[in-house]
Amino acid sequence: MVRLLAAGATDVGLWRSNNEDAFLLLPEAGLFAISDGMGGAAAGEIASGYFIETVQVVLGNRIPSSGQVTCELVQKVFRDSNKRISEHIAQHPGDKGMGCTGDLLVFSENTYIIGHIGDSRVYLLRDGRLQQLTKDHSLVQLQVDSGALSPEEAKHHPQKNIILRAIGADSSDCCDILNGPVLNHDVFLLCSDGLTDMVDDSVIQDILASNELIQRKTKSLVESAIAAGGRDNVTVVLCEAEI
Repeated sequence: MVRLLAAGATDVGLWRSNNEDAFLLLPEAGLFAISDGMGGAAAGEIASGYFIETVQVVLGNRIPSSGQVTCELVQKVFRDSNKRISEHIAQHPGDKGMGCTGDLLVFSENTYIIGHIGDSRVYLLRDGRLQQLTKDHSLVQLQVDSGALSPEEAKHHPQKNIILRAIGADSSDCCDILNGPVLNHDVFLLCSDGLTDMVDDSVIQDILASNELIQRKTKSLVESAIAAGGRDNVTVVLCEAEI
């Protein structure tokens, strides 16, 4: 049985007047989520809020079930979120173009299941090594995949924040599904691009691999993004598995 230690934090950053990020932390249910909204006025906040609310409705009272059933519920979260945002836009045409990223991490027995759309990310620190589990649905990632850009060039590309898939912003409601085994002391990080645009993976790895308490690690990640310029909202969710 997996026991989860968890912490989360969000900050508006230094350049923004409002926070369009949202997150969910339910370690007792093995459920974690993060979303980064987009759209004019408060539309981004509304979109990310819809995603988090839908996660709670669909999975918050989940009865332990098979991995296959959990995967189906994860996909339902993204379908229902997409529908809810579409319905909002139909009722409020001025919010056309609103949407959000979505990352959802669920634990089912000794397995993790991830649902992903957008350029927020899920990382795994295992045996002191950080690996990015999700792949950005972004223009620069597409160029990296095609060989037009190197990963290093992509980090500093002026179009790195152009995303190609978002919940509510296009007709697709299909998410990437990833899964794998959970090992003792695995540390999972869900974060918005307000962290990864400002802080190198090597720094993130050092913070996660430190002997600090998980609450302090969470605070250190946010502080690092702010110290580097804080150009966007920054949100992080951490959970460590004990088996």
